[in-house]
Amino acid sequence: MNALDSFRALARECNWIHTTASVLGWDQETYMPPEASAFRAEQLSWLSARAHELATSPRWLELLEGALAEIPAEQQEVRLDLQEMKRRYLLATCLPVELVARDTKTSSLAKHAWAEARKSGDFSRFLPHLSALVEINREKAELWGYEHEPYDALLSCFERGSTTARLSAEFDALRPALAEVAKSAVERSRTRHKPLPAGPYPIAAQQAFNEKVARDVGYSFTAGRIDTTTHPFCTNLGPRDVRLTTRYDENDFCSSLLGVLHEAGHGMYEQGLPADHPGMASCDSVSLGVHESQSRLWENHVGRSRAFWEKWYPVACEHFAALKGHSLDDFMTHVHEVNFTPIRVESDEATYDLHIVLRFELERGIFRRDFDLAYLPAVWDESFEKLFGFRPPNASQGCLQDIHWSMGAYGYFPTYTLGNLNASQLMQAACREPLVAQGMARAEYVPLLQWMREIIHRHGALHDPAVLIERATGEMPRAAYHLEHLRRRYVTGE
Repeated sequence: MNALDSFRALARECNWIHTTASVLGWDQETYMPPEASAFRAEQLSWLSARAHELATSPRWLELLEGALAEIPAEQQEVRLDLQEMKRRYLLATCLPVELVARDTKTSSLAKHAWAEARKSGDFSRFLPHLSALVEINREKAELWGYEHEPYDALLSCFERGSTTARLSAEFDALRPALAEVAKSAVERSRTRHKPLPAGPYPIAAQQAFNEKVARDVGYSFTAGRIDTTTHPFCTNLGPRDVRLTTRYDENDFCSSLLGVLHEAGHGMYEQGLPADHPGMASCDSVSLGVHESQSRLWENHVGRSRAFWEKWYPVACEHFAALKGHSLDDFMTHVHEVNFTPIRVESDEATYDLHIVLRFELERGIFRRDFDLAYLPAVWDESFEKLFGFRPPNASQGCLQDIHWSMGAYGYFPTYTLGNLNASQLMQAACREPLVAQGMARAEYVPLLQWMREIIHRHGALHDPAVLIERATGEMPRAAYHLEHLRRRYVTGE
């Protein structure tokens, strides 16, 4: 084999290790018995160390350099693929294998501790694990290097090319507009909202309905499945094995449905990525801001639209007897209900981004050492009150509500709002295509998914996220489209 084929074979081998770890991680979040957590942490730690050793080995660099040398300039996409693999190699070689193994083991144990702390509302049970993960991520930031502050290094892991300063300026400009939209939307919703009829909405009926909807929008069940967990997620266990999870509320079937649409958006992106060379950047997602654009687009722009429910509300009525006699107009006031809640994953589209602004500011403060981690619950509550006007009732609905910090995922949260901005901009561009616009009006989503496949999915991680959005929409990412979407749907009611 030539150097390119040899390198691709080595990348595939590394991908086998990563996806094997993903299977164990999926099991950890779904069916694993609690007493298995310690041994599972050792398994995941060992696998991450082996993958890191392979991806930083002399053989890896030798084949990568050889492949770059033999590929002519006109094979631009292959060169972009290899250049991104070189960038990832340079980042990986900054981290000693001991740190990678320690990071994985610590986060695996922290997930279990977080789940117990969240259940009891006792932050002190999670604090030692949080402190250990923060210190590990400080070590990683110092090893990677950064221009202005450690958070830059962590943010760039999830959103290539982004900086804390740029994001801070963008969020500072967004904050007053988001607060204004949220306030007006809450006031409008209070005068219009009709409550969802009392359940129960049986879980079995929700599962059947969710599967019908997920199939219809384009999620492939021959390459995926839906399971139940505490915190919904999507995970890629291989090129044709993309799993979703959700949770159920027998008082409100919309919670699980919108969660499934959100995770199906992630899943359809993963199912649409090239699969010819697993382990290569060309077969990988580009960033979480782009990934979130896919999930938020299907959850909000599709799943909360009037056209979607004109098609699916009669089907919902067949599944849920409680809806009989409840009009579509009244139901839409529930779908578009806006209220301030302490829980991010239960928040509505109009107030969601304020939850992300809070987390971004707190994460940045953590890595600037603005406060001692022991005071995180109090700092969270004070910051939350400034944004929302009230304090969470307890730590479970405050700083313990999200799984991300137990995963060691610092720099992840801002990508949710970047995803919202990207989703609105992509939706605007997609609907300039007559077939997509006609499909949206009829709740037929094949044209929209095909457009995303061509414009976003097939490019993998070959381009920086901002460049990919510019290529897709004709302009660099802008917040204006998202604010316009929120005002139109939740303030003016257009």
